[in-house]
Amino acid sequence: MLFNSIDFAIFLPIVFVLYWFVANRSLNAQNLLIVVASYIFYGWWDWRFLLLILFSTVVDFVVGLRLEKEGVPAKRKMLLLVSILVNLGFLGFFKYFNFFLDNFVGVFSLFGVDIDAQSLNIILPVGISFYTFQTLSYSIDVFRRKLEPTRDFVAFAAFVSFFPQLVAGPIERATNLLPQFAVNRSFDHRAAVDGLRQVLWGLFKKVVIADGCADYATSVFSNSADASGSTLVLGAFFFAMQIYGDFSGYSDIAIGTARLFGFRLRKNFAFPYFSRDIAEFWRRWHISLSTWFRDYVYIPLGGSMGRTWIRIRNTLLIFVVSGFWHGANWTFVVWGLLNALYFLPLMLRRRNRSHLGVVAEGRVLPSLRDAGRMLATFCLTLVAWIFFRADSMGHAVSFLGGILSPTLVSIPSRAPKAMLLLIPLFLLVEWLGREGEHALANMGLRWPRALRWAMYYGITLMTMGMAGRPHEFIYFQF
Repeated sequence: MLFNSIDFAIFLPIVFVLYWFVANRSLNAQNLLIVVASYIFYGWWDWRFLLLILFSTVVDFVVGLRLEKEGVPAKRKMLLLVSILVNLGFLGFFKYFNFFLDNFVGVFSLFGVDIDAQSLNIILPVGISFYTFQTLSYSIDVFRRKLEPTRDFVAFAAFVSFFPQLVAGPIERATNLLPQFAVNRSFDHRAAVDGLRQVLWGLFKKVVIADGCADYATSVFSNSADASGSTLVLGAFFFAMQIYGDFSGYSDIAIGTARLFGFRLRKNFAFPYFSRDIAEFWRRWHISLSTWFRDYVYIPLGGSMGRTWIRIRNTLLIFVVSGFWHGANWTFVVWGLLNALYFLPLMLRRRNRSHLGVVAEGRVLPSLRDAGRMLATFCLTLVAWIFFRADSMGHAVSFLGGILSPTLVSIPSRAPKAMLLLIPLFLLVEWLGREGEHALANMGLRWPRALRWAMYYGITLMTMGMAGRPHEFIYFQF
């Protein structure tokens, strides 16, 4: 079920009414309703994969209980290993089986050995990369004794399958979200209203910006061999706007929807295109994934401590694994490696934490120095996005070669005029709202009521006007 679909527009109010007016007298009833609603939400796409979520839920629930009782270190490690193997085993099979098989066959073919191996017609379960990491965080934190295991299976099932963030994040930690299912929740009008503002802005980013940029970006990447250098740059720019609007839009809808039910999810995007270096960009882009790899992989490997080569190794590993998490294609691995190469000079000079605050905080305009840094960081990110979007390594290299051709200074092919107007407006709103939890969090609160509501209605009408056939979110395929 898509957030930007009629199905969800009907589904959400029904669940909301049942949650607050029917199941509101019992915490267990509310949690059970969330489980049922979440399974309906996920099963709407393909009910067969509900068994996958249920199995993963049962395994990690049992492992958590056993970890609490087990005191022998070796046995505790074996229990954790069971959780890791089950979760990553499912993820590896559905997402990477054909990738490894094809590359295995390819390596042998280089030496003249032909292996007759057939790829499987595997359907990738939506959201498996997200809920797998979410359940793993529970097992790991219980193993580390950072979290007491829950004995409430319904609450745990609700944590694993919570429908607002089930299929594309944010990747929630058990330490943050699970305890929220254990306490009574009361309706908070102010939080709900702010949640609706965030949902509205998320829908605008998805339907108007992301979907509005998608056709032109797809056209340019699909016909890159015949496009001028300037057109390729514009196509890459449109894709940068598409993927940001798409993914951060999903996160905004997820976080805002969760607030309607009394839950607080962690921020997943913090206006990353206003970053002044690549380290700041990765603190602001897909925060839940970046911090997951930091806490569960990077730091256990030694993090930034120790010798220089260990720091370099850990950085390269994290970025490459992050790239591979996004998809079973070498383009994603190179995308991760390229970002690592951007990041390493900052880390080696210990300048990777130079920009921790909001750019131009308290001011309308940035300094010329900050503006230059933001532009340089965005350009580096744009180059990396080409590898992310390209169909193959050859496609990415030829795309970059086309950009560096003499046609770079030509007039690009005609882009949608509406988007050329809407993108600057979108970026302006994001810039003005960059100090808030989301772009509309504080915008217009001090305006006259009529003007503030005119803004909300304007955003709503633009979103409805651009809505057509619902487009799937890009990160559904990851």
